[in-house]
Amino acid sequence: MPVEFLGIAATNDGSETTPRSGASFDKEYTLRLARAHEEHGWDRVLFAYGSGSPDPAPAAAYLASRLERLQLLLAHRPNVSYPTFAAKTFATLDRISEGRLTVHFITGGNDHEQGREGDTLTKDERYARTREYIRVVKKIWTTHEPFDHEGEHYRFHDFVSDVFPVQQPRPKVSFGGSSPAAYAAGGAEADIYCLWGEPLERTAEQIEAVRAAAKAAGRTDVPRIQVAFRPIIAPTEELAWEKARRTVGAIRELGAAGLKRRHRTDAPQNTGSQRLIAIAEAGERYDRALWTATAAATGGAGNSNALVGTPETVAQALLDYYDLGVEIFSARGYDLLDDAIDFGRYVIPLVREEVAGRDAGRAAGGSRFLAAVGE
Repeated sequence: MPVEFLGIAATNDGSETTPRSGASFDKEYTLRLARAHEEHGWDRVLFAYGSGSPDPAPAAAYLASRLERLQLLLAHRPNVSYPTFAAKTFATLDRISEGRLTVHFITGGNDHEQGREGDTLTKDERYARTREYIRVVKKIWTTHEPFDHEGEHYRFHDFVSDVFPVQQPRPKVSFGGSSPAAYAAGGAEADIYCLWGEPLERTAEQIEAVRAAAKAAGRTDVPRIQVAFRPIIAPTEELAWEKARRTVGAIRELGAAGLKRRHRTDAPQNTGSQRLIAIAEAGERYDRALWTATAAATGGAGNSNALVGTPETVAQALLDYYDLGVEIFSARGYDLLDDAIDFGRYVIPLVREEVAGRDAGRAAGGSRFLAAVGE
């Protein structure tokens, strides 16, 4: 099966280890980072969403008009715009990018962060709203006649869009979460289901939960699975672990000032972060290369579990997840630009080569079987 790599479309050079050096939207750095991804084997980049961050949609349009191959994953929170408006925005961006858009819908796992932009719904209410929102957007993308909608959260009449996506029948929908409500919503509506990096056994359990939710929703297909990590690589294992320890030290040093605004340091409300903290409390190292100290240092904030080792070790660790059914790997280093280049040079080719070899082996085995049957 195919394998893809997702990087980050950051709009400045700041990270958990380094304060940004300029404005929150640094146009030159944004383009430089995206070009590094395009030139070093990545498939797409994520335009993340934060309540006070630069708007990701125009940032994505900016890059789409300047890059030819790189695909775009646009994060969007349903609470910030009506679905009729959002569907037109997405369709326009798919036109600008000539069919390179995927939309990642964020339900929101933190009441405080949601409240910064006036969202007062409970978590369960937000998931219900997200499901309705996605269905409305899909219908707008694919319906050429005016229609009415009378839902729990949205009502409108006689609407039809005059702009439609390049992709047919529509762009792909991405979704993430680790709670039963998330599995139910994403299992029903997502083309891609996103998970944060956890130990192999727990990841396998989550994949099964997503597939079961898709089946319960009446689907005959299942979402593709994406898993996210923070790779820390170096030429030797010893150097990689030295780098890892320096990274955690920098996270802790900067955390007192830089992380508190973006990631509250009290107990997280979202299930995904709670899982990361519990995993870190139970152990620091898992499987081939998974390291939880980075997640512990950030309080389980977002994608924060690391894979540590040489490029060969990290590639093999990713292939362990591939064997579980993971098709898309999200990877973001702590030095955004240099790590994107190094990961693209030294890890991505190893994974692609191994996957291609396995696919060729399966194809050859299938051909031999058919030949034997024919005899």
